[in-house]
Amino acid sequence: MPDTFAAFSALVPPAVRAAPIGSVALYAVVPSEADGTRVLDELRSYIAGRGWHVPVGCAVADVGVLGADRHRSGWRRVRRAVQAQAITGLVVPCFAHIGHRWADWNRERTWLLRRGLFVMATDPTALPVGVSPEEVLAHE
Repeated sequence: MPDTFAAFSALVPPAVRAAPIGSVALYAVVPSEADGTRVLDELRSYIAGRGWHVPVGCAVADVGVLGADRHRSGWRRVRRAVQAQAITGLVVPCFAHIGHRWADWNRERTWLLRRGLFVMATDPTALPVGVSPEEVLAHE
């Protein structure tokens, strides 16, 4: 059986710097600093058994509400880590932490995927904060 990793590695020019496989950022939007510590600890527990690691400065929690997408310094730090090729993936509690509104989520998801990152939500079925089940059903 051929060595798939070697075959793919041969396609990457030697000057390209890339993060080790399994380097992930942890990101969440939380209502308080205390919640940030708790949520990031939960995300660390989630990745512990998968062999992934978090580079220094890539575990970030923005304090605020999910809808404040334009004012998230932590998210900007995650984006800089992506641009520096310091991470290969992103782990969040639910996808709404990346973008609360559909257009914001789709824009950010597309940006991440175009850069080759995977995105993992520990609870992908979680409802975004502020959306009731009745509102979800009304739009189906």
